[in-house]
Amino acid sequence: MNICFIGGGNMATALIGGLLGQGYGAQQISVVEINAENRLRLRSDFSVRTVESLTEGVADSQVIVFAVKPQQLRVVAQQLAPLLNGQLLISIAAGIRTVDLARWVGSQTVVRAMPNTPALIQCGMTGLYAMSAVSSAQREQAQAILAAVGETLWLQDEAMVDAVTAISGSGPAYVFYLIEALQQAALKLGFNDEEARRLSVATFLGGSKLAAASAEDVSVLRARVTSKNGTTERALLSLEENQVAAHLVQAALAADARSREMGDELGKS
Repeated sequence: MNICFIGGGNMATALIGGLLGQGYGAQQISVVEINAENRLRLRSDFSVRTVESLTEGVADSQVIVFAVKPQQLRVVAQQLAPLLNGQLLISIAAGIRTVDLARWVGSQTVVRAMPNTPALIQCGMTGLYAMSAVSSAQREQAQAILAAVGETLWLQDEAMVDAVTAISGSGPAYVFYLIEALQQAALKLGFNDEEARRLSVATFLGGSKLAAASAEDVSVLRARVTSKNGTTERALLSLEENQVAAHLVQAALAADARSREMGDELGKS
């Protein structure tokens, strides 16, 4: 299949790199990008075709990936509408619902996807939702594209895309926030900047890998680290007293609410 990316930012770059790593040919990929510097970078890094014109970009493409900001999607979609001929449309724009994108482009073959930034190193997590008009073959195409940068999860209810946004879409920022906090603690305990970063990042990386490799629930893994009257127990008691877990849950719920609000706001346009 030939794939056209509209927008050549970080997520498009991650997907292109992942696809090429999976054996797709550079000649199968085109990118519509208005920024000349970005076009040059993509052409230099990946040898893909980069153009400024939508008409030129979507020609001979079976799949079109919208990789623009949510606030730009309506205008781009309406410009694209006269050029469509049954292509699969994949949107990675946060908050924009399939029914609104379908209305703007005049097509029902729409898949909504929510990847996250670890896709940049092929360790992403993407939630996917397809409109009923999307064929089985097109679902497989969407799956192949997003699976090139990590794991995927198909959703039966589009409302759950907002929940995916709250958990895995925004989730890397929560992880970075916690790493920052652990680094601050390390600095207070006497480590220098480099040592604090190494200790904190390696701890999160190792803990995540252990959780991924284990069939046991993370609560069991946590309990194994927590000896009675030990240092870890003291730390966890402090976290519970300060309701850290409850605050993290509320943060994710706030992100979900904002994703739904964005759908309401931008869908009215």
